Amino acid sequence: MPQLSSPLRSLLRALLPCSCVLCGATGDEPVCPACTLAYARDVHARCPCCANPVGVHDTGRHCGACLADAPAFDATVAACDYAVPVDRLVLQLKFGARLALAPWMARRLREAVLARADLPLPDLLCPVPLGPRRLVERGYNQALELARPLSSGLRIRLAPRLLLRQLDTAAQSGVAPGERRSNVRGAFALADGQALEGMHVGVVDDVMTSGHTLDEIAGVLKKAGAARVTNFVFARTPPH
Repeated sequence: MPQLSSPLRSLLRALLPCSCVLCGATGDEPVCPACTLAYARDVHARCPCCANPVGVHDTGRHCGACLADAPAFDATVAACDYAVPVDRLVLQLKFGARLALAPWMARRLREAVLARADLPLPDLLCPVPLGPRRLVERGYNQALELARPLSSGLRIRLAPRLLLRQLDTAAQSGVAPGERRSNVRGAFALADGQALEGMHVGVVDDVMTSGHTLDEIAGVLKKAGAARVTNFVFARTPPH
């Protein structure tokens, strides 16, 4: 699609102004620069594996949880914490069809990825798939909506049908923490005809909470021959 000229962009902004979903300020983005700086800027040192916050002296080191029980994935990048008011943005994308938020989230995530100079970029990106029932109910997959602009921004091939959700499991948010691992066990499979031998796969999702869904997916990818799996999530739920 050709780029719009500056006068045309200015006319469109005047005719179709965009208001910040957090403060209401008029601008070019669904979240204004001031709110982006205040709420969607990552200020934590994080475990390079699971992206949970760590002390500044532990920057670059795996946290105790990852050392004690290493997940199947190798790294995680998060743009910000899943906390007020960012949680409202995630819920509006996921359940309110505010799809204009996805490119904005992808830009924040791209910035976080590029800030990790030590992080190798994957060979391809795939979104966490929704089950057929939930996809019909919602009409879109928020992880795919996030993965599309991230793929373009990082110039990494998008593989939207790499994974299948073969079990329509209960939403992890409604499952007791101790049951979340078993809730997603066996839920995912590789689509027929996919070859991953020796590849680095990036998995995209909107939120990472317990990490069990992404761990289950990474296990499937590793069994299919993937050499490395990195998670790319917009928001990371802090541990409680």
